[in-house]
Amino acid sequence: MDLTKIVSISGKSGLFKVVSQGKNAVIVESLADQKRIPAFGHEKMSSLEEISVFTTGEDRQLKEVFKAFNEKLEGKAGIDPKADNAALLKFFKEMIPDFDEERVYVSDIRKMVSWYNTLQAQNLLDFTEPEEEKAGEANTEPAEVKAEEVSEVKTEETATAAKPEKKAPKKKKTE
Repeated sequence: MDLTKIVSISGKSGLFKVVSQGKNAVIVESLADQKRIPAFGHEKMSSLEEISVFTTGEDRQLKEVFKAFNEKLEGKAGIDPKADNAALLKFFKEMIPDFDEERVYVSDIRKMVSWYNTLQAQNLLDFTEPEEEKAGEANTEPAEVKAEEVSEVKTEETATAAKPEKKAPKKKKTE
């Protein structure tokens, strides 16, 4: 799941997708109504990728929190973010039992639940691992094949390195 293109802008409600870069602003598209607006440099934008939640141990990234929501809710939408404070705290405690109750406020929980529901409704939550990570973890090719591939690359490099390139003749300076 790539949350780098999804941003929250202070002073504006909802989430936005970064569409392009303008001369003086970033063009964003609202996930709620798909309207495009400029977001200027004086507006504080936070990528969801950079946001983390305080826990009693190490802080958890927002995408890990969303993954926990998705697993426990079985892919369904969460509680209504306009529910009363006690219900929101109970819901969040079930989802993230080790969150720091002193530093995570109900307003933060309300935002996270709202953001999760928005991303879930737009089908922007994808919790499958990227192919690069899977390839690095499950590399089952024999070592012989790798050695052959490396030797082929080296022979190509040495073949091109053995041929000297012709240099253009230097021009004499005229005064």
